[in-house]
Amino acid sequence: MPEDDVSGEVGPDFAREWVEFTDPADPDHRVRADLTWLTSAWTCVYGRGCAGVVAGRAEDGCCNHGAFFTDTDDLERVTAAVAELTGADWQRRPEWAADWTEPDELEDDGEQALRTRVVDGACVFLNRADHPGGGGCALHGLAERTGRHPLETKPDVCWQLPVRREQEWVDRPDDTRVLVSSIGEFDRRGWGPGGADLHWWCTGSPLAHVAPEPLVLTYAAELTELLGRPAYAELRRLTEARLDLGLIAPHPASPRPVPVQVHRHRPTT
Repeated sequence: MPEDDVSGEVGPDFAREWVEFTDPADPDHRVRADLTWLTSAWTCVYGRGCAGVVAGRAEDGCCNHGAFFTDTDDLERVTAAVAELTGADWQRRPEWAADWTEPDELEDDGEQALRTRVVDGACVFLNRADHPGGGGCALHGLAERTGRHPLETKPDVCWQLPVRREQEWVDRPDDTRVLVSSIGEFDRRGWGPGGADLHWWCTGSPLAHVAPEPLVLTYAAELTELLGRPAYAELRRLTEARLDLGLIAPHPASPRPVPVQVHRHRPTT
């Protein structure tokens, strides 16, 4: 299929199944999870069908705008990873090793925040296809080279996408207060007003719903990091139970026969 053929993307407004439960490790933490998204066949197809968020730049994937850092820990972790990068890992190391961040304005509130530098229309860590070490994210490549998970080397936003976690404290009628973590799909709207202008976005495209296992399994490491091990284990247990009962509204971007295979899948471990 040509890279500019992005027809078939579904909109975000369709029936979804949600589950809500208390974190087994923390009675003051509630988890809300979009089971329609977590049981979908989505997987990252960068380099094997990704059309890119900017027309004509499929090789950039979703890396055109740089990555904002969520907090100091995020910045410090990535800084440590950058120090490990060699010239073989990172194409732009000779030019930008000492100056790979820049301030920019957050769309939602106008505040200045730090992000990875954008060079020639893409993140400074994005190696081009002509790089001897291959194209793609240098920080992702570092993780693979050193036997780590990419969440240990990449900015938070990069390893979390396209899962969206929102957290808020909720005051309940009985004067108790709980932290509610919502786990769902980072669809076009997650990008703010500019999301509608993206050339292509993978979560709604059948081109990216090609995994043989549901997202709750393929994103186990990321979900565990976002929720904690006990909460993830409970999420997985509840998801399996709902799949066995056939109670999940399927994601419309997961083309048949994938939903049938995915929704009846039972992990073996």
